[in-house]
Amino acid sequence: MLNMGGPSTVPETYDFLRNLFMDGDLIPLPFRRIAAPLIAKRRTPKIEKQYSAIGGGSPILKHTELQGARMCELLDELHPETAPHKSYVAFRYANPLTRETARRMKEDGVKRAVAFTQYPQYSCTTTGSSLNELFRRGRAGEMGDIEWSVIDRWGTHSGFIEAVAQNIEAALAKFHPSTRSDVVLLFSAHSIPMSVVKRGDPYIVEVSASVNAVMDRLGYSNPFRLVWQSQVGPAAWMGMHTGEAVKGLARLGRKQAVLIPIAFTSDHIETLYEMDLEYMQEGKELGMEMQRADSLNESPVFIRALADITTQHLRDYSAGAIGPTSVQMGLRCPGCENMTCDQQKHWFARAGRS
Repeated sequence: MLNMGGPSTVPETYDFLRNLFMDGDLIPLPFRRIAAPLIAKRRTPKIEKQYSAIGGGSPILKHTELQGARMCELLDELHPETAPHKSYVAFRYANPLTRETARRMKEDGVKRAVAFTQYPQYSCTTTGSSLNELFRRGRAGEMGDIEWSVIDRWGTHSGFIEAVAQNIEAALAKFHPSTRSDVVLLFSAHSIPMSVVKRGDPYIVEVSASVNAVMDRLGYSNPFRLVWQSQVGPAAWMGMHTGEAVKGLARLGRKQAVLIPIAFTSDHIETLYEMDLEYMQEGKELGMEMQRADSLNESPVFIRALADITTQHLRDYSAGAIGPTSVQMGLRCPGCENMTCDQQKHWFARAGRS
């Protein structure tokens, strides 16, 4: 289960930030090996305060482990041919890091594995970066002899869409029936640098597809917008920014809104701090009535969706109906100049064989 991760305790914040800024797939920095530790050190006190404000660390590991365990329980029933199933968490920037998970898998003697991104929508800054790191560990022999296949995107899967829609309906139910249909739905996703967008990254269109699928499920019951959060640094990032959108709605007289995490499946700092403590508070100070749709966390509908996605993948792969990777995963961004991406895609297309 591949994800960005987050520091489980406040003292882990610096290491998390350093790992994040060291990742050229996510944030292209000049002189990265020198700049990344310096930027991380400068930002650490501020981010430590944010993690302290949400309870002393990120809960994303707890949620991911629970989701994985319950998914595997369902998988044992849905696809007994490959049982027993076991989930491993491989975070990109926080413990358990991919290299640690690689060692565990080798020690456990794993021979068949599915790299299952926990980012519903594909971006080379998220799923691509995690797969690049997994490829580096696999090529180096750190995981032993494993046959791999990949679930690289699932942002329009019916179970995922249903889980998100149900949480939106629960948030809308908190508004008075007479004004409920006027409530603005603000779908908020982690932004990416415009340099990434311009090279042809599919993330923007895939997040948009998720939003439209949710709205279709809701019968387009409310006005809605897709906005972007969590920009870092002075470079241009995809907008409009979520906080600015909240201010704009208030200025235009739209006084009711629901914030919806559409690219985050578990609570972490972007939902618990940015959404709950920044944007929600900004809205209330501007006289708005705000709700935040819950993250998917322990949603049984969502966990069943994870199991259904994996079951279908295992069945199709075993039957030869699909290869180790999707057709879409094999296409590099038209402006890609990262040769690791090319090598990674070919490696997974051979089921992780050298």
